[in-house]
Amino acid sequence: MEIIKTEQLTKKFNGFTAVDHISFSVNKGEIFGFLGPNGAGKTTTIKMLTTLLYPTDGKATISGYDITKKRDDVRQNIGIVFQDPALDTELTGLENLDFHARMYGLDKEKRKSRVNEVLTLVDLQEKKNDLVKNYSGGMKRRLEIARGLMHYPTVLFLDEPTLGLDAQTRRAIWDYIKKMNKDEHTTIFLTTHYMDEADYLCDRVGIIDHGKILVIDTIDHLKSSVGNDVITLSCSNLVALRAKLQQEKWIKSTKEHDSFLTLGVQKGEEKIPRIFDIANTIDVRIQSINVRKPTLDDVFLYYTGRTIRDQEPENLLQKGTRRLHGRRDL
Repeated sequence: MEIIKTEQLTKKFNGFTAVDHISFSVNKGEIFGFLGPNGAGKTTTIKMLTTLLYPTDGKATISGYDITKKRDDVRQNIGIVFQDPALDTELTGLENLDFHARMYGLDKEKRKSRVNEVLTLVDLQEKKNDLVKNYSGGMKRRLEIARGLMHYPTVLFLDEPTLGLDAQTRRAIWDYIKKMNKDEHTTIFLTTHYMDEADYLCDRVGIIDHGKILVIDTIDHLKSSVGNDVITLSCSNLVALRAKLQQEKWIKSTKEHDSFLTLGVQKGEEKIPRIFDIANTIDVRIQSINVRKPTLDDVFLYYTGRTIRDQEPENLLQKGTRRLHGRRDL
């Protein structure tokens, strides 16, 4: 069942097309990763999906509700965990959750039971009466995830959920996200600049660049599209060598970058001597070469021509839009 569905969704700003007629869907209960360089269009897409921007053209639904015609219903069905902290640090963890639940109209008994449920889910029961200003970064992130779940959303948007956290805390957050997805049956729409995070968490990922969806698939299929092994090489004439290598049927894919080539092949180590032989026939000197199994970084590089590590993390929803949880009039 499709819980998010877009059809030709488009957004233009003063003649500039930020999102260009994209169509995709997210299935109920899956963890979906939305990846792209800065300026690719993912922020604008998500602002439209969360009713913070009206689309210029096209349409989209969340849980069956049209994002332009049923905006209040959409908001009742989504939760958002912002990249930047949006907690009241002068309140306790419990008070933050209770306040959020009041904004969504949960009655006293429902608020009490739901607070206990989400605190247990993110392992903060023992800290619920502590002021949030005394929480660690990881605890604050877990509390924000708990808050996003308070009103039983069918879709939870997570913007860079582990940005700035240490490796151990990041892994703990991943486990909470997995648990939340399983126990709450919540669909997760995730943006991240950590490829290992997307690899570990996501059932499928979509890559967007220049406002267009480049590819959407499972991670295994995407890695396979690059090749069973990835050979990276630099040489004295990239254009000539790539043209020659493209004639070889055993090479699954080739991609030229600024200063190197990437090749997708099977049994990469066995193919290295053959690549040297081919280069020699056209007087191209190979300067460096290595082989490894493909990663999601390779997939991103293959489809966008850039590494995501070269990008600075985007803020999914700017500071002026942080009041979505507490306002119905946005």
